[in-house]
Amino acid sequence: MFASIPDLLRLVAIPFFGYVAYRDIKTRRVSNRTWYPIAALAILLLVVDAYTVFEAGNSFSAQFERQRFLIGLAVSLLFVVPLVYGFWLIGGFGGADTKAFWVVALLFPVFPTYDLRELGIDYLLPVIEPNIPAFSLTILSNTVLVGIAYPFVLAARNAATGYLSPGMFVAKPVAVHEITEEYGTILSFPDRSLTDDLSLSGLRSYFSWRGLDIDALRMYLQYRGLDLADLRENPDRFRDPDTLPAEPNDPGDGSIPEAAVTDGGESVEREREPAQFDDPWGAEAFLDDIEGSAYGTSPEALREGLEMLVTEERVWISPGIPFLVPLFFGLVVSLTAGDLLFAILQTVGLA
Repeated sequence: MFASIPDLLRLVAIPFFGYVAYRDIKTRRVSNRTWYPIAALAILLLVVDAYTVFEAGNSFSAQFERQRFLIGLAVSLLFVVPLVYGFWLIGGFGGADTKAFWVVALLFPVFPTYDLRELGIDYLLPVIEPNIPAFSLTILSNTVLVGIAYPFVLAARNAATGYLSPGMFVAKPVAVHEITEEYGTILSFPDRSLTDDLSLSGLRSYFSWRGLDIDALRMYLQYRGLDLADLRENPDRFRDPDTLPAEPNDPGDGSIPEAAVTDGGESVEREREPAQFDDPWGAEAFLDDIEGSAYGTSPEALREGLEMLVTEERVWISPGIPFLVPLFFGLVVSLTAGDLLFAILQTVGLA
């Protein structure tokens, strides 16, 4: 057999992570229930591997495999898991990204082995194995390397359509009327335009933006029972916080709805002068009324984003990196080529 039974079962990770990568692209959401079967399989295979290496006797090869297993497991559970959790705490990873790497740490504590010579192909996969036998660490490093290419792919796409600016590496231009069909963050460049400013001062300005999460925008519109066209047609009216509905809709989670939002009801008159907009667009009242934080959106960011959307015809949005996509490709590369970072460091004499 070209691989052990546990390593063969680990190959189910390829279609599984292909599926969650697809979900990440389409909805940027992966249900918690999705992870239960693969996590259960990972724990089962971990127990089987532990039993196998500890019941293998005390020969030199058995001791070597036991040491290799313990090192890989220790690095996976005591380094990769806390590292990914730390990235989640500072906002570098989403919840699904974090769960994905926890599963990877359990499912791939050490390098699997696939001897294609048993199938008549003169290869032993993965090809490149580093000194540290923690396969989850290899998957993480390969995922980061794949992810690094994303800004350049985005820039090439923008350049092909004629949008050349410092923002082309992190954002793409989108027509305002299409904005609610996108995922990402609306970037608020200082000049609020698509100026192709390639100067150093222009470059600095492009890295001082603040943005509105499009999920938070959808939550706001759902809460009010409006669509973006309503706001654009009558912005002066809807800037008035007194136009917030007396019985607002459930804002939901900001995902792209499958059906049109329902009417939010009649507005309620509050005891204040109608012309006093101390809370333009009702942004603060909306955020105070809903459960949660609307993805960390502040009233100021919501107001600024809405003002942009009712005055501009096209805006820049940062689609972000749906990180489960580079994770899928990083996993495939790891199972075949092996550790790319280790290969690079070897090439330059650093490993």
